[in-house]
Amino acid sequence: MDTTTPANQAPREPQEKCLGAIKCIDRYLAMPYTVTMKNRFLDNWATQLRKGVLEFCILNAIQGTRPYGYDIVKKLRRLDGLVIAEGTIYPILSRFKRESLVRTTIKESPEGPPRKYYELTERGRTVLCEMSKRWDAVRRGIAALEET
Repeated sequence: MDTTTPANQAPREPQEKCLGAIKCIDRYLAMPYTVTMKNRFLDNWATQLRKGVLEFCILNAIQGTRPYGYDIVKKLRRLDGLVIAEGTIYPILSRFKRESLVRTTIKESPEGPPRKYYELTERGRTVLCEMSKRWDAVRRGIAALEET
């Protein structure tokens, strides 16, 4: 049997080659698919994680101060890993106001239109305190898992 490759065909790679622990049928298709799936999974996980802690972070950013909306955005953007768009914050702040977690005041601004300032209500401080307790419990649980 002739094992040479005809002149008009490219040599074929053996199908048994491996990339790490992954058996490849076609290394050009399997490798990008695997990497894409891994990144897509991690990107989705990070997005869900940020969504889960965003309200907690917003309440913490307001606590003890009276910031206006964009001040909150700037404060949160300084946090590593908390990638947020300006438009994400305002609907949450509106809901916090409807739920009596914050109160607002509007003041004239020397730099443009009037600004809406936010501060926690007593109910908002109570909710933030409860969220902090639950966050601490989750952190302790994760730390315990990492130690095992």
